[in-house]
Amino acid sequence: MTEKFDAIVIGTGQSGPSLAERMAREGMRVAVIERGKFGGTCVNTGCVPTKTLVASAYVAHMARRAAEYGVDVGPVTVDMRRVKARKDEIVAKSRGGVTRWMDGLKNAKVYRGHGRFEAPRAVRVNGDLLEAEKIIVNTGCRALIPDMAGLETVPYFTNSTLLDSEILPEHLLIVGGSYIGLEFAQAFRRFGAGVSVIEMGDRLIGREDSEISDAVKEILEAEGIEVRLNAKCLSVAKSGDAIEMNVDCAAGPPQLRGSHLLLAVGRRPNTDDLGLDKAGIAVDAKGFITVDDQCRTSVDGIWAIGDVNGRGAFTHTSYNDFEIVAANMFDNDPRRIPDRIPCYGLFIDPPLGRIGMTDREIKAKGIKALVATRQMASVGRARERGETRGFMKVTVDAANGKILGAALLGIGGDEVVHAFLDVMAAGAPYSVIQRTVHIHPTVAEYLPTMLEDLKPLE
Repeated sequence: MTEKFDAIVIGTGQSGPSLAERMAREGMRVAVIERGKFGGTCVNTGCVPTKTLVASAYVAHMARRAAEYGVDVGPVTVDMRRVKARKDEIVAKSRGGVTRWMDGLKNAKVYRGHGRFEAPRAVRVNGDLLEAEKIIVNTGCRALIPDMAGLETVPYFTNSTLLDSEILPEHLLIVGGSYIGLEFAQAFRRFGAGVSVIEMGDRLIGREDSEISDAVKEILEAEGIEVRLNAKCLSVAKSGDAIEMNVDCAAGPPQLRGSHLLLAVGRRPNTDDLGLDKAGIAVDAKGFITVDDQCRTSVDGIWAIGDVNGRGAFTHTSYNDFEIVAANMFDNDPRRIPDRIPCYGLFIDPPLGRIGMTDREIKAKGIKALVATRQMASVGRARERGETRGFMKVTVDAANGKILGAALLGIGGDEVVHAFLDVMAAGAPYSVIQRTVHIHPTVAEYLPTMLEDLKPLE
């Protein structure tokens, strides 16, 4: 059976449903294809479930610290079944909302199954051939499984499968010292597991400036998490009921033993079973669909949005992809990917909010800059809350005073950083913040005084 539509949307991650709704609202007849759970990575295996786990872990951590605040709570225990049940309930509500949204969308028809291209304007799903002049690919990414010696001999988790587990590992080995791995590391340590993080690079979260990496390492180690850097030639093997990992590191024993293994070494795009070759859609060496600055693929009439295009890898950049496509398609507004300012967070406790360029990138570009820092231990709100780890940093252009980048690692850092982000987006100088009266007592009230202490970036 062949059915014709004005547009086909493959995948219901963060950006796909919003674009489907906009196209349907514009009078287009839309087909929505979803092979699995509605909502994509963020709802099912990303932001929603992981931040729910982080919240439970934070409560356990603070309960153990209750005596510091003059509160007695007795022994603290964690019931992982109830932790998972709470996570599942919150995920189900989010997923259900997306499902009902798509099923109830006027001018749209939902297909549950795997869509594959058969031609540049044709997609087959469940035996039906769908044709449309506009096709949107929003198929997201999944966990990358590394080529590691011995991996086929041991059980292991990815971020997705660990979220489905109710167990509390005795000792969790985590391969990968970046954002996903570190959030799981701290959460499971706070639940009561022993945790070792194994990173092949010379520091954690290698895209950050070294002082951020060092501070994050210090925070995690203070909670009893073992961090092994410069781990080379990794291999794993079964050793009784345990997993033994060989690591060739500059310091520490050459082997680590754990009860469970989590792989958190990156993501790969869901493009290998889409029939992209039949449509003539180009991909890069890693399998990401190549797009221009307005999310258009190499084939006219086909767009790739969200993680699958390799141009953002965040929920907020995925949603912005939708905004870019919709603005160009319907609003005569030529929005582009390079218009957005890089911004993201690391949601350990305390969190990291990051925007703009790192100092390393600023130096590489030869920009003469000024930098200011403030330790969270000097922030009244942090002291009152008993959460004084971390620091704030902002870097500005010495020539025009415009903000180039900022990193806020500390209580509220993932929220407060938006004050810098909005001023950057407005193209205004840092003096706008410096001369603004902020509410006391807050973390943000220290931004103006921090900016009074700018010094040359060395």
